[in-house]
Formats: sequence, structure tokens, C-alpha cells
Amino acid sequence: MTVDSSMSSGYCSLEEELEDCFFTAKTTFFRNVQSKRPSKNDCKPPEEPQRPPTLQEIKQKIESYNAREKNCLGMKLSEDGSYTGFIKVHLKLRRPVTVPAGIRPQSIYDAIKDVDPAAATDKRTSFYLPLDAVKQLHISSSTTVSEVIQGLLKKFMVVDNPQKFALFKRIHKDGQVLFQKLSIADCPLYLRLLAGPDTDVLSFVLKENETGEVEWDAFSIPELQNFLTILEKEEQDKVQQVQKKYNKFRQKLEEALRKSQGKPA
Repeated sequence: MTVDSSMSSGYCSLEEELEDCFFTAKTTFFRNVQSKRPSKNDCKPPEEPQRPPTLQEIKQKIESYNAREKNCLGMKLSEDGSYTGFIKVHLKLRRPVTVPAGIRPQSIYDAIKDVDPAAATDKRTSFYLPLDAVKQLHISSSTTVSEVIQGLLKKFMVVDNPQKFALFKRIHKDGQVLFQKLSIADCPLYLRLLAGPDTDVLSFVLKENETGEVEWDAFSIPELQNFLTILEKEEQDKVQQVQKKYNKFRQKLEEALRKSQGKPA
């Protein structure tokens, strides 16, 4: 999904987020959401740039944050004013990702030695990551959204272009769940510090960086073939589920008919 640029807050509501996607023979995804146009009379003064917090303010915020953190995942302040901490990212990817074929998961040794198992083969395959999987990352105050996305893809050995993905912040506002796409230069740990440790107040979500239409040219022929294979398998599984459901229903109806006619089962 894209965040409607006409919205002054930059947020989209949960209703827009959950709108159904349709697939046509023209290989175009579209949403049945009417475009919103800003009023010509809706003019707001530009916001004044916020000054960066002082070292003392950061120290106070970290102390307040750690006092409320209940899972021993507090932030640590360094002498130079930088700090480190943890963020959790929810993965909400609706399309399959591309990974190396026949490669074992990354080991602790690979992580320590900075070995990239994906570089060991040119073979590729595609699969769906578990919807709403959660990954915890230890980052610093200078870690950007771009680096978070690249780090997540590396952990899952995803070889897709990082520009296909975007990081969103999810907040609760006026009884609604709202999403806002973050700039690649934003620093998630600073946002986490400002919001506090409560993930109901603020959480991070990795999603496709959609522009309204699927850029099929960005996928290779093997990727597209893998997508078709996955869709065919899902279709077969769904057909089997429906057949199993109605076969069971048929058996119950036949048993009820035999009982009503006094015939043995």
C-alpha cells in the first residue's frame, strides 16, 4: 500500500490497509479505495524544524525508558551521546520473496565471520514468509531505516532489491490503527525512545514498497515462474480443502438419510 500524499498527517487508516486487492489478466493490482483530494482551501503553515535533543535530554529519556521497560531490553547510552537498544519489526509481506535455493540457514559462525551464504549459489527460489512474523533487532541511534531493511533481508537471506520494501510505523490514534511510511533516512531507535517501550503505542512493520501497480519488470523470469508455481500449489491445496469439507458433509447427510429410513449404517 502507499500512504496517500493528500493526507496532511501522512497516515493511512486500518480500513484502507485492509482493503481487498484484486488481480486481473492485465497483471495489475488495484485497490477499491477512492482517491482523496485535498481541499484547495485546506492550507496549513509549515511546521517548524525541531531542534536535536541535548545529551542531558537524551539521558533523561533513556532513564525514563529503561524504568518502564519490563523485558530487560533497555537502552544503553555511550559517552559520545549515541545509544543502542532493541526494536521489534513485524513482517507483513503479501507477496513471496526470493531466496537462494538449497542453502542452509545462516549459522552463528557465519554471522560472526560476516559470511553471506546467499553468495554461494546463483540458484533462486521463492516462498512466502510467515505473515506477521516478528524479528527483534539490536541497533544504534544512528541506524537508519534503510539499514534496518537491509539487515532484515540479510537475516532471512532474501536477495530481492531492498527498494521493493518499506518500513512503516504503526500507532493507535483516536481509536484507529494508523500506518505511516518512514523515510529511509529516519532512525527507528530514536522513534522508539520518544514513544517509550510500549508496542501498543508504536510498533514497526515491514511491508512491500507499493506504488499502486506491481512493477513486473523488476522480477526475473525464474521469479515469475516461481510465483506461478506457488499460486498453482495454493490453488490445489484450496481445492482439496473444499473437496474434503463437502465429502465430509455428504457422509453426514447420507448417514442421516439411512437413519431416517431405518437402514443400518
